[in-house]
Amino acid sequence: MPIFFLSSFFSYCMHRLIQKINDCLAVPLQIIHYYLIKSHKEAAKYEKKVMVLDFVAPTPLGNSWGLGGTCVNVGCIPKKLMHQAALLGQALQDSRKFGWQFTEEVEHNWMTMTESVQNYIGSLNWGYRVALREKNVTYENAYGEFVGPHTVKATNKRGVEKLYTAERFLIATGERPRYLDIPGDKEYCISSDDLFSLPYCPGKTLVVGASYVALECAGFLAGLGLDVTIMVRSILLRGFDQDIANKIGEYMEEHGINFIREFVPIKVEQIEEGTPGRLKVIAKSTKGNQIIEGEYNTVLLAIGRDACTRKIGLDKVGVKINEKTGKIPVNDEEQTNVPYIYAVGDILEDKLELTPVAIQAGRLLVQRLYAGATSKCDYVNVPTTVFTPLEYGACGYSEEAAVEKFGEENIEVYHSHFWPLEWTVPSRDNNKCYAKIICNIQDNERVIGFHVLGPNAGEVTQGFAAAIKCGMTKEQLDSTIGIHPVCAEVCIRSHLIAQLS
Repeated sequence: MPIFFLSSFFSYCMHRLIQKINDCLAVPLQIIHYYLIKSHKEAAKYEKKVMVLDFVAPTPLGNSWGLGGTCVNVGCIPKKLMHQAALLGQALQDSRKFGWQFTEEVEHNWMTMTESVQNYIGSLNWGYRVALREKNVTYENAYGEFVGPHTVKATNKRGVEKLYTAERFLIATGERPRYLDIPGDKEYCISSDDLFSLPYCPGKTLVVGASYVALECAGFLAGLGLDVTIMVRSILLRGFDQDIANKIGEYMEEHGINFIREFVPIKVEQIEEGTPGRLKVIAKSTKGNQIIEGEYNTVLLAIGRDACTRKIGLDKVGVKINEKTGKIPVNDEEQTNVPYIYAVGDILEDKLELTPVAIQAGRLLVQRLYAGATSKCDYVNVPTTVFTPLEYGACGYSEEAAVEKFGEENIEVYHSHFWPLEWTVPSRDNNKCYAKIICNIQDNERVIGFHVLGPNAGEVTQGFAAAIKCGMTKEQLDSTIGIHPVCAEVCIRSHLIAQLS
């Protein structure tokens, strides 16, 4: 009996994918090319047929994209590349102190950057199509939804419908950006789905939200020389370590990004058409009745994302979802309440919304079902990086989560500020970078949380994450010889000191 998957790309995932397999559950189509090929090799080992249904509903402004999901098209990949563009601007400033001489005024060209980024993304889209074909995966650009037990309907962009049956399904439909549901939001505002292919420089920009998407986008826009304001309803980076989150906010504010705190927009009006035009934003205080107004060229909404689960027919097959969030509860083997339906990725309730997490969960699921494996996905010791102007890498528990789980008396926090050597010659940002290690006193001071704020934070965090997975203790960390002079050196030996209570 054929087996289908309702799947999609994982961190910020937006696509609907269906994979058709004989007698096996294969890993869903992946984000990064290496993982894409590796996942289908996983399925190919079992000599199974695979079919992918991939469909992107256009944004309110009409934007859509090619094969590869959110991470590739409107998420991780373009975000990191545009972050790099901003870092290069800072490097140009620093370079004068290192002897580089240039007299002409340096300017950034938005269209050159977006064209280069989109050309690269286009090459990835094509690479995925080729990889699918090489692995004998049938691909259809169609929207999938359950219509009954073991049955899905696929509808292509011309409205042609086809029915498919399957023994098992994997849902990984991901999320799409949330809107404010106020006058003018969908007519005049953009989301991250629109930003990375925006055909004009956004100009003076208001970013609404305090998520990592909001702060990352605001950061690179400011780094490109734009006037940027962030409107924050409450706290920054909810769910992340708040000590670090506040340091990020302070750094961004010191580097020219304006913050409007404890306000939310209630109306967006167009003052003038154009590319960009002019918009008026009316906002209200979250603490009272105060009303403020401001004019901007672009308003970017980054207030969260909604799970793509409400319009794929889950009610027709009895899959339970959290009615408030749309998220799907699963057991520790990614199985829903319907035994033949599984789910991975951003749509899972109380799980991390990260592409590599979904990739790992999918791979392990296949191996458990059809290769006799028993390993389950670790949703705790997961490294990640927020690509704000001062990058933030983390793995394991935040300080707040560690206190809640183990008790404040049972954890010890070691920390230190540091100054990257590369920043000393241009004399910038001394005492802004920061590292924090959280240890479980009752477990031989095992490291349960790692946090670093500084350049190349992701590269630093990745190696420490492997050590944390292996059960690293503070003693082992202290006995490790550091590489001098690098930022990661601050995390070992005598650099870290215990926090004062």
